[in-house]
Amino acid sequence: MADPKGFLTTPRQTWPRRSAAERVADWNEVNEVYAGQRLLPLVGRQAGRCMDCGIPFCHDACPLGNLIPDWSDLVYRDNWQAAAERLLATNNFPEFTGRLCPAPCESACVLAIDSEPVTIKSIEAAIAEQAWQLGCERPLAPPGPSGRSVAIVGSGPAGLACAQQLTRAGHRVAVYERADRIGGLLRYGIPGFRLEKRLLDRRLNQMCLEGTEFHPGVTVGADLSAAELRARHDALVVAVGATCWRELAVPGRELRGVHQAMEYLPLANRVLEGDFAAPAISARDKRVVIVGGGDTAADCLGTALRQGAAGVTQLDINPRPGERRTAEQPWPVHPKTYRLTASHEEAQALTCGCDGSDGPRDSSRDGSRQAWDAPVADAPGASPVAGADARIFSAATLRLSGDPQGHVAALHLAEAEPADRRPRPGTHQAIPADLVLIALGFCGPEPDSPLLGELALDLTPEGTFARDHGFATQVDGVFVAGDAGRGQSLIVWAIAEGRAAAAAVDRYLTGATALPAPITPADRPLVV
Repeated sequence: MADPKGFLTTPRQTWPRRSAAERVADWNEVNEVYAGQRLLPLVGRQAGRCMDCGIPFCHDACPLGNLIPDWSDLVYRDNWQAAAERLLATNNFPEFTGRLCPAPCESACVLAIDSEPVTIKSIEAAIAEQAWQLGCERPLAPPGPSGRSVAIVGSGPAGLACAQQLTRAGHRVAVYERADRIGGLLRYGIPGFRLEKRLLDRRLNQMCLEGTEFHPGVTVGADLSAAELRARHDALVVAVGATCWRELAVPGRELRGVHQAMEYLPLANRVLEGDFAAPAISARDKRVVIVGGGDTAADCLGTALRQGAAGVTQLDINPRPGERRTAEQPWPVHPKTYRLTASHEEAQALTCGCDGSDGPRDSSRDGSRQAWDAPVADAPGASPVAGADARIFSAATLRLSGDPQGHVAALHLAEAEPADRRPRPGTHQAIPADLVLIALGFCGPEPDSPLLGELALDLTPEGTFARDHGFATQVDGVFVAGDAGRGQSLIVWAIAEGRAAAAAVDRYLTGATALPAPITPADRPLVV
């Protein structure tokens, strides 16, 4: 155990964030720049809060099986190299998960039963950076060539994790990506303020030095047939993600100025890549309404703020969650509680003129746009109350109306009944809107994918690619990893899928494997 009294004497403190005003003026990471020795003492003290539980539930909450008590103890003792070795033993890309994962491991921390959990996510991010600085992330040479080759279609976290594992096992691995750059949603879907692309490029450079081959700008099924790809390689892994977005089926959807989030976010990222000076879809000087309550919606919010929107409102059809977990969501499940992302902090800070640099505040003091008792037809499209949440909860979108030129002008909504989400009579409101962004999540791989037809893959009732308990499809030598088989999920599940699928492919090619398989296709997050 690190510090026997740490969880009693040390208050929880996360990695500090830059002020909201500074953050929205650039596209850099929202956290304070990692400054080595300046932050290490803070992280070390936080690691000392780990209780080294006899049964560490944080392990089960993380599909990667990260050895959290082990590396927390090592961080507390200032043994960063050993901590990095423990972390890298289970996680290929901790610099990604330490920034993007919602940390269900923290919800399952024993301290979370009646106190504040260990800052596992911040500790992981710090170890990941120390690993690079200490030389623990050197390219790893395989023991020897196996003489077998594997093609991987898709370069998101599942495809990349699978590629790195198989390359390190000695196989020749080629990754095919239809976009012009490698990275999938890590490249074009996640904004720079959540994941700076230099971190992705750093990891891809390491993988290139290890021997993984990358082929961007290749659409399998169009530029290269699946049959030809299958003939070139001994095995094929489909890791194309769940990119089929859910639609907003309301009147007025066809109006100009109404876009899917994944039509909007990649354009902002392409500006940062230097592809063009300004995005074709921009929030500048516009009243923006975002339909959706998840991480993608929050990414749209943060992007719109940085583009200089006149105002932003986010609509969440779910009721406003409570401050604490309820009896229906007992520990150690990851509860749905009221949370402020960095983007929500920024929107709130900009309306109240406060700093917003200290991370999440006590949400019980935060205002919320739960304004069903007052019409907002004349609202400017942003939080009308200083310091209020940019979200309207229990909001059911009814229709969109436009101007004579066919451009969206307003979104009409009503309060959603908690039981069935039906609009409650007498609660109609209208919000002026110049730009409406749809962020309702994803339902699986694209149903018109040429891979589906060329490989004759089966689909599950949920619309994902069917596979057996070993990640294999009904087509010999073809496997499915990540959201393409699991459905929309978290980055830790994608990496775990990639690692486990790599073990299955290695076993298929050689008859045995020493690669770890942290999950099976049937495993799911702990829920009630």
